Amino acid sequence: MDPARIAELLAPFLAPPSPASFLESCHSEPANAGEEPAVLSPAQLQDISTYIDILLRWNARINLTAIRDPDEIVTRHFGESLFAARHLFPGGRAALKDRVTGHERIGVPASAPTANEQRPATNDRPIVADLGSGAGFPGIPIKLWAPGISLTLIESSHKKAAFLREVSRALTFTDVNIQTARAETLPAGSFQVVTLRAVERFAAILPVAVNLVAPAGRLALLIGSTQFAQARSLSPELSWSDPEPVPLSHTRILAIAHR
Repeated sequence: MDPARIAELLAPFLAPPSPASFLESCHSEPANAGEEPAVLSPAQLQDISTYIDILLRWNARINLTAIRDPDEIVTRHFGESLFAARHLFPGGRAALKDRVTGHERIGVPASAPTANEQRPATNDRPIVADLGSGAGFPGIPIKLWAPGISLTLIESSHKKAAFLREVSRALTFTDVNIQTARAETLPAGSFQVVTLRAVERFAAILPVAVNLVAPAGRLALLIGSTQFAQARSLSPELSWSDPEPVPLSHTRILAIAHR
């Protein structure tokens, strides 16, 4: 897909976070007043194009997404995911420089726990988990936006996990851990940020996601606006921000909570 077309489609999702965003309210890195819209680098746009090509090829064999139109894949999947990334990590690449060198590691990085093990981080990367990652949204676009994070993609389907490994290799990621274990088996409080998007059995999986959030960590949900009240009622131990409407959608929101 043409990178220039990708940039055009993503522009509405990369506007600066609102001044009243949850990140400012919890004293995280704020967006600057008058901040210009974000611009993805040519390399990032090419990575998205590569990702789309792999997604469409695999989608012919296994059901990764019901969306087949490349433009709609950009807006529905990448746009929403990068909207979350912009709010979670306002500085993106500039703020979270990738300090790891060498070859891409698919498996268990030093900073991520396995299903039966919890080891402390050996660097200062933010430790992020994408629960029910599926086709990799929002986790992989967040990693594209902020390559300095340590990312765990939790996906119980072995076929989908194989797809995630191929994408991670193609994009030459470092510090990506793909977990095919059930999320319930991972150690509690393992991650500084946990993301959850458009999963089935929302009421059952949300407490699992909450359990993975570390003290002072954050939970980010990309959900329908009608699910927000349910999310709050199921997680009284969290402090919720006002939801942010996803651009170009009448029903989708980003909701971020702080433990």
